[in-house]
Amino acid sequence: MAKITQEQKDYQQLVKNVKPKPPYLKNIVMAFLVGGLICLIGQLILNFYISLGLDSTKEAPSATSATLVFLGAFLTGLGVYDKIGKRAGAGSIVPITGFANSIVAPAMEFKSEGYVFGVAAKMFVVAGPVLVYGIASSALIGLIYYVVKF
Repeated sequence: MAKITQEQKDYQQLVKNVKPKPPYLKNIVMAFLVGGLICLIGQLILNFYISLGLDSTKEAPSATSATLVFLGAFLTGLGVYDKIGKRAGAGSIVPITGFANSIVAPAMEFKSEGYVFGVAAKMFVVAGPVLVYGIASSALIGLIYYVVKF
């Protein structure tokens, strides 16, 4: 194991003193506001679907989730969601729209390689493992529920 010299310690202290401090309070407030705004939009969409006559326990929540995923993917494709993410940080990642962003963003990076071998192939870089483990775990839980129920 290498021993740290006094010169290295002095350099690390200098870097620590010169390095700007991140604006924690601003970051927390922006994450809270943007995450809350996304959830507010989701609630408004849910209320809209319920006002159209969709069932408030099954149909409206599913339609709301699909709409939010579409909006997240669409805004990522336009480059708007990345700008929101730079301001909001974790506030844009946590809601369901962040999942849509994480699927579309890798695909958009490879748009220059074409729509089949670029966009379509890279879209599942992040989504693939999530879908595989999600489907596998839901099948396992369903099997356990089926066995325990009988």
